[in-house]
Amino acid sequence: MALTATIYTFEINLNDADRGVYEALEFRAARHPSETEEYLLTRVLAYCLEYREGLEFSRGGLSDPDAPALAARDLTGALLDWIEIGLPEPARLHKAAKAAPRVVVYAHKDPGAWLARLAVEPIHKAGELEIHELDREFLASLVARLARRMRLDLTVADRHLYVSLGEDTLSGQLTPHRLDGDSA
Repeated sequence: MALTATIYTFEINLNDADRGVYEALEFRAARHPSETEEYLLTRVLAYCLEYREGLEFSRGGLSDPDAPALAARDLTGALLDWIEIGLPEPARLHKAAKAAPRVVVYAHKDPGAWLARLAVEPIHKAGELEIHELDREFLASLVARLARRMRLDLTVADRHLYVSLGEDTLSGQLTPHRLDGDSA
């Protein structure tokens, strides 16, 4: 028998001072059986950090290897943002950069070797890729508190994240990375 996805419900008060976005978000996120808790929470944080009208989780998720983890579309359905989680292959980023005007990656693992690899691979508009590394200790603390229903406050200021869960407040840095030039 095939394993099914686990549904998580999130209620998040988003206060993103960096972008001037202040929203009360309520959404569900499905965790595929092969998906780690770190990956799920990175998707959830990326959704909040990129929140705008037209942003949605991929319909196919991990079952559709051609779809981004998150995508933003305009009212005509045109792809605006292609958002990846983890350390995607250079060929995937090349394809994404040709399909969308903006490509963003949220890394939940150490991106050191991956960034070095990207620097020598042919990637369309490589210098325009937006790469953000989540603080792994912060993410691990958040994973330790993961529940099927979560209510939290997320504040973003100067690329620093603060998550309030009841009496507890967790914090971590979001570190940006850039590739030099245009590889392809």
